[in-house]
Amino acid sequence: MSSNTNKNPAQFQTTLHANGVAEIILNRPPVNALNAAGWHALAAEIAARGESPEVRVIVIRAEGRGFCAGVDIKELNADQSLIVSVNAGNYATFKAVHLNKVPVIAAVQGFVLGGGIGICGAADIVIAAEDASFGLPEIDRGAMGGAAHLQRMFGVQKTRYLFFTGEMIGAPEALRLGAIERVVTREALRDEAMAIAAKIAAKSPTMVRIAKEALTGVEDGDLEAKYRWEQGFTMQAYMSADSAETRQAFVDKRDAKF
Repeated sequence: MSSNTNKNPAQFQTTLHANGVAEIILNRPPVNALNAAGWHALAAEIAARGESPEVRVIVIRAEGRGFCAGVDIKELNADQSLIVSVNAGNYATFKAVHLNKVPVIAAVQGFVLGGGIGICGAADIVIAAEDASFGLPEIDRGAMGGAAHLQRMFGVQKTRYLFFTGEMIGAPEALRLGAIERVVTREALRDEAMAIAAKIAAKSPTMVRIAKEALTGVEDGDLEAKYRWEQGFTMQAYMSADSAETRQAFVDKRDAKF
C-alpha cells in the first residue's frame, strides 16, 4: 500500500508508503540529468520529507538505464549564467540528503555521475545494481565539484585517481573498497532498498532521528564546507575558454580540442 503520491514528471516522483518510507524516483529521460529548476525542486522535496513526522526513511532511486548523470550540460551550454543556480541547487540537494532528519538510502544502477555522486556521497546507505559504475568526469566537462562526496565513499588517493583520469569504478570494486553497502541484480534493486528501509522504519522513529543527528555530528570534517570550497573552483573553471570548449564538444558529440 502507498499513499500521498506527488508528481513532477519532468524531474522526479515521490510516493509516501504506509510504513513511513518516502520513495523519491528520479525520472528525467534520457539520462536523469536534472536542470537547474529540477535540482532546486529535488532539494526542497528531500528536505520537506525529512521534516515530516510521517516519514521515517527516504529512498532515492531512478528509472532508466542510469541513476543520474548530474547536471544538464546542454542547458548550461545554452546559458552559462545558470551555473550559479545549478551550483546552488546541487549544494541544497546534497545538504538535504546529508543533514536530513531521517536516514537516506540511495539505490543506484547504471551510470552514477556528477550529481549522482553527490547524492550517494551524502547518503547514509548506498546499494547498487551489478551494472552500476561511479565516476566524476568533471574535468572533461569543464567543471569542478563532487570530490568531497566521492572522497566520503572512497579514499583520498582513489578519489584523486578517479577525478584526474575521469575513469569509472564498477559496483563490485566499490563494494570491495567499502564505498557501498551491497551489490544486487538490477531486478532486485528496488526490493532490496525498500527492505532495508522497512527494517529501519520499523524501529523507534525518535531513536532513529537521534541516531542520524549523532552520527552526522561525529563525522570528520564539514562535508558542506568542503563542497562549497570546490564550487568556488567550478566558477573559476567556467570562466576559462577550455571549459566552454568542453561543453560545446559534449553538445556536438566530439572530442574537445585544446
